Amino acid sequence: MDWTLDQLNAFVISVQQGSFSAAARRLGKAQSRISTAISNLEADLGFELFDRSARLPILTPEGQQMYEEAKVVLAQCERLQSRALTLTQGEEVTLTIAMDEASPLTAFEDFFQRVSETFPLLKLTIINGSKDDIATRVDEEMADIGILFFSKTLPSSLEFTPICEFNSSLIVGKNHPLAQISAPTVQQLSQHRQLLICDRSGRHHSEALSANYWQIDSYYSITSFVLRNMGWAFVPDHVFTYDFFSEGVVKLSMENIPASQWIEMGVVKRRDRATGPVIKWIQQELKKMFTQ
Repeated sequence: MDWTLDQLNAFVISVQQGSFSAAARRLGKAQSRISTAISNLEADLGFELFDRSARLPILTPEGQQMYEEAKVVLAQCERLQSRALTLTQGEEVTLTIAMDEASPLTAFEDFFQRVSETFPLLKLTIINGSKDDIATRVDEEMADIGILFFSKTLPSSLEFTPICEFNSSLIVGKNHPLAQISAPTVQQLSQHRQLLICDRSGRHHSEALSANYWQIDSYYSITSFVLRNMGWAFVPDHVFTYDFFSEGVVKLSMENIPASQWIEMGVVKRRDRATGPVIKWIQQELKKMFTQ
């Protein structure tokens, strides 16, 4: 068999994007090149990967099996490339970190002070955003690594290293109608506006429990609106306990809400990005910091 990694990549991206044209846009190639790559892959394998009888290509049973295997092969290749870069590049000279705006401020102020002392010559850039913005910036190579609250929709090109968990609480303003209900049900919550975290494009947001919701790209802005009784929200504990907010909001019991509200935080990087000494130190230091 003479299949290539480019063919496997075209195949996997086509499945993930839902069509050959979307895959072509994602890879910056002509659609004809994607179609040809997949046709050649099918010829090399000896069977069809897609059923093309409908408007959009659908995986055949054989295609579904090959999709899972192809993802494993590409992930292994990315790790190999990452290891090779680590061996040849040495310590990073510059580093861009994309950070979730809801990261605990005091802890990270102390952390970056240790970075400055440990790597005094490092040229560091820090950019902020919400969780989906962070993943996008790392995936598009606008940042080397990201520190974010875990999203279930991370691109397959990224790997996530967990460092800690934070509890998320249900909060309302002191004068909000829900403040009189110690443990509201989902039905009771659905009767009032929910304030949801989203990325800066507004296209991706957390799951809504109420049909009436606003999308906001900052937990701190969400908590400010909660303070003004404009809605209810799930917010990480360290955000709403911030001195400015703590006296104006009420934390409600979530015993009648089935979904877990624990939020996992971690470091995300591209699989094909070298893990140099600085990135490795950052991952280890963050895990140690939050374990303590």
